Amino acid sequence: MPDPAFAHEMRQVLDEVYRDQDRAPVREIYGRASARTRLTADMLAHLNEIPEGDYTRREMVEEINKVIQRRGEQDSLGLLDVPPRIEAVEDT
Repeated sequence: MPDPAFAHEMRQVLDEVYRDQDRAPVREIYGRASARTRLTADMLAHLNEIPEGDYTRREMVEEINKVIQRRGEQDSLGLLDVPPRIEAVEDT
């Protein structure tokens, strides 16, 4: 059974980071995550495996999920929910 603490805490970090911006660098997400007492050093190490750069929330969730899957931890940590893709009204 997946550990809900990781996903819950990481979702909160992403909510904080992406509240006022569309893109954010990995370092900013790591900085916010490291302030969380429920995220262990091992959990933070997932973010270190993501290539430097700016990401949308959706891209960041996908990158975190890739790290979890590459480590084979999807059963123990679970995967983060991928936010739905927002489509312009003209595209619908």
